[in-house]
Amino acid sequence: MPESIYQREIEVATKLARVAGSILLTHYYSPFLVEQKVNALDELEEVTAADREANELIVGRLREEFPDDGILAEESADTERRLSKDRVWLIDPMDGTKNFIARDGDFAVQIGLAVRGESVAGVVYQPVRDVLYRAVRGGGAWIEAAGEPATQMLVSTRTEPGEMVLASSRSHRSPRMERVVEAFRFKDELRRGSVGVKIGLIAEQRADLYLHLSPSTKQWDTCAPEIILAEAGGRSTDLFGQPLRYNGIRIDNRNGIVATNGAAHEMVIEKLKPLLKEFGRVPA
Repeated sequence: MPESIYQREIEVATKLARVAGSILLTHYYSPFLVEQKVNALDELEEVTAADREANELIVGRLREEFPDDGILAEESADTERRLSKDRVWLIDPMDGTKNFIARDGDFAVQIGLAVRGESVAGVVYQPVRDVLYRAVRGGGAWIEAAGEPATQMLVSTRTEPGEMVLASSRSHRSPRMERVVEAFRFKDELRRGSVGVKIGLIAEQRADLYLHLSPSTKQWDTCAPEIILAEAGGRSTDLFGQPLRYNGIRIDNRNGIVATNGAAHEMVIEKLKPLLKEFGRVPA
């Protein structure tokens, strides 16, 4: 990978993702308790000791390595301190807790760095498969798979919906998502958990796009995957084609997500317009 001004950051994040992944695996292959928590948006969510332990490790080490940076992490209490910082780490110690609980392997450690609201570096690590994606701005997107040397990732160039593969959620599909799938008539679908895993499939050319219609994803779900996809030649925006921004007061991606191979992005945004109108969706 070419040298970058974020070289040290990506090296620290990559090591941390792997160590956090080993913590998750220790729990994954043992009996564990599933608890309920109220998240930052007052929603009830599942959480395990694995989420908390991995979070503690990542946050603690980043504070040591980069004491002047802000931090927004899923299992840490949020404070306004980060809002005064240009550089902020966005951490999801386990994206895909439901998948972890179901023991289907579709969960990932996600560590992203945003500078002035834009994603500039990120790591997504799937411990069960031992697959790690990483990228820094201007340095390309790289995959390290199960002990093999790192190889660069580039997205597909497909632009016809009938030739494209949709990366979609494993969980129950909403009627609105059914309507979108029906309207686009994609060639195929890959149903997987974790936002980072699905966006990684686009970077790997195994899928061409991913859509998330609801406002339920958080900034730590998309920060690391966004730079990985961008450096592989793809693009991520909200449903209305506007850029995703990080370190806002609100931590949710209220206007949904569209992640594509880049080549098809404008087509997807245009084709979504009448559907969003039909759903009564307007930018928040």
